[in-house]
Amino acid sequence: MKLLRITAEGLPLFKEKLDICFYAQQRVSEDHRALLHPLFSNIYLNPANGFIGINASGKTSVLKVILLVLGIMNNEPINHIETRDILGNAKKALLNIYFYSESNQEICRLESAIASKKTKTAGVVYSIVSEKIWSKHEDEITTRKSLLDFDGKEPVMIRSGQEDFLSEDVSIIIARNKKTGERLRVVNLLLFTNINILPFSEDIPEEVITYLDPTVENLHFDKKNQKTVIYLKFKGKDEIVLNNPIELNNYLSSGTVKGMITFTLAQEVLRSGGYIVVDEIENHFNKEIATTLMRFFMDNRLNKNGGTLIFSTHYPELLDEYDRNDSIYITRNRSGITAENLCMILKRNDIKKSDAYQSGFLEGTTPAYEAYMRLKKSMIAAIK
Repeated sequence: MKLLRITAEGLPLFKEKLDICFYAQQRVSEDHRALLHPLFSNIYLNPANGFIGINASGKTSVLKVILLVLGIMNNEPINHIETRDILGNAKKALLNIYFYSESNQEICRLESAIASKKTKTAGVVYSIVSEKIWSKHEDEITTRKSLLDFDGKEPVMIRSGQEDFLSEDVSIIIARNKKTGERLRVVNLLLFTNINILPFSEDIPEEVITYLDPTVENLHFDKKNQKTVIYLKFKGKDEIVLNNPIELNNYLSSGTVKGMITFTLAQEVLRSGGYIVVDEIENHFNKEIATTLMRFFMDNRLNKNGGTLIFSTHYPELLDEYDRNDSIYITRNRSGITAENLCMILKRNDIKKSDAYQSGFLEGTTPAYEAYMRLKKSMIAAIK
C-alpha cells in the first residue's frame, strides 16, 4: 500500500481541514523523474516530504496525524496508537485516507468517523462510529485530477455494526488487508527527537558507523545469558565493554547515536518501501547528514521500492535540496494549526526556497518583529 492523501476534519488543534498529499501534484518533467517514485501511468510519489515552520507552529502535531493514519491502515486499534492524543476530545473527527493498493492495482478511499468518550478508568477512549471504503482500478484513471475522484461510486464496504469480530476502535480495513495480505512498514522516530538510546541490539552496518564517526573501528553486540554485551573500539585504543546501550552516550556523540538509529532503520524502510517519520530531522545532525538522508530517499536508483521519508524541520536551508515545491508544507499556528503546500504559494520551482522562507514572503515563517522587540527590551532591562 502507498499513501496518496490524507484529509482530517474536526481535530481540536487545527484551524481548518488538514489536507496532505504524498503524490506529485505539479507537472513532472523528465529531469524530475529520477527524484520521484513511479506508481503507475503518470502518477508519481514524493519520497521525501518535509514540514517546516517556526517553533510551536504545529509540525509535530501534523506528524502525529500522519502516524495515526498509518496505524489505522496497519490494523492497529486506535486506543493503542501512540499518537492518538492528537484526536483530543473531538466529538467527531473525520479522516479520509486515500491509498494505492499495489497487489490489486486499485485506488482506495477509506472514510472513518471517530468519536471520543471520557471514562473514569481509562480516561479518553476512541471509537469508530461510521466507516466506508471505495475503490476503483487504476485503468479508470484518465487524468491526475481524476485520481482521487470517487463521485458516483458506491462504497465496496460499509461498517454496519454487525461485525461481531471487530473491536469498535479497529478499522474495517482489517478485512481488506487480510484478503490482500498488505501491510506497511512504519518507523516512528518521534520518541528519539531529544533522547538517543539504541532501541535494538543488532550489529549496525560498518558503513553507517564510519560515515558518522570515522574514529570508531568496531561496534559489536553479543548476547550472553539473555543479556546484551556491547563491544566498542576506537582506532588505536583498547576495546571498551558495555552492558547497557545508554552507556554508549558516554563515548559517542548524540549525533552519532541518532545517526545509527536513523540510518539503520532508514535502510529497512528503503528495502521494504515503508515509511519513516522523523521529527526535527536536524536535531543532533549537521546539515550534511540531514541532507544525505533526504538524498537517499530522493534517488530512485537507491529507493526502488518507494520508501517514504516524512520529516519536520526548523532549517530553511534544507528546502534548497528540493527541485520541486509540492513535497514541502509550511505549518503555521494562528488561532489553530494549518499546513499549506508550498506549490500553492510558490508557482515556480526555480525560486530559492530558503530565501523565500526567511524573507517573510511566505508569511508566518519568521518570529514576529514586535515579539522580538519586546524580548530585546526585556533583556536590556534585566541586564541593567
